[in-house]
Order: sequence, then C-alpha cells, then structure tokens
Amino acid sequence: MDNPELLSIFTTIAGFIVGLGSVTVIDIHGALGRTSGYWRAAAVRTHKVTKPLIWIGITLVGLGYLLSSSYYLYTPWLWGVYAVLVVNGSFLSFVISPKLLANEKAKKPEEQLPTVWQICVIVSAIISFCGWWSSLLIYLHVLLN
Repeated sequence: MDNPELLSIFTTIAGFIVGLGSVTVIDIHGALGRTSGYWRAAAVRTHKVTKPLIWIGITLVGLGYLLSSSYYLYTPWLWGVYAVLVVNGSFLSFVISPKLLANEKAKKPEEQLPTVWQICVIVSAIISFCGWWSSLLIYLHVLLN
C-alpha cells in the first residue's frame, strides 16, 4: 500500500469518526428532547457545534473516497449513500436549523417544532444514523476485500 492510499484511508476514517460522533451526540440530544424542554433547549445549543462537525466529517469522507486509487471505492452503493447523507445534511442545515435558531432567538429554545417538522426530524435522524453506519460498513467491506 502506498502513501496516497494510506492518506485516503486515514482521511476517510477520520471523517467517519468526526461525523458519526457528532451525529450520535445530536441524535441522543434530539431523542431526549422529544419529551423534555430542557433537552430540546440543549439540542438547539448542541447542534451549533455538531452541525459544522458533521459537515467536516462528510467532507473528509468524500475527500478520502476521492483520494483513493482503489477502483472498488467507486461503487454506486458507496457514492449513493454518500449522496443521501449530503442531501439529508442539507435539509437539516438549511431547513430545520434556521427554525431552531429562530426559536432560540425568540427566547423559546425549549419550544417544540410543529408535529410535521418533528416527523421530518425523526425521519432525518433515522436516515442519518442508517446512512452513516451503512456507509462505514460498505467502506470497510470494500477496503477489506
């Protein structure tokens, strides 16, 4: 294995560590916030840190994929899941996050979002969780075979 390939693997794994760690933290805060105003307010504050970290993770994973010289990393499954993560992250960053920040600015960070938005957040959290873990498993499968 040559140095560029090692850099690719390191970059990709670093992206998974940063991204998965951040997603886990915000998903736990969000789950706790379903029934608690305290945790809802904490989730709003926490997402200001986790959101950029998730984007750093997504960027590092994508960069690691691109740096790889392995033909097998150009599988449609790997890039398909990656695209879903980018779309899902964009929805959370550019649709949901502004709503949470508006609540915080209005001094109501513990206020629940309307039911339809709550459902969107739950679905998005499931997509995020499944997307990150399946992406990691696909990557490891491709890397080890």
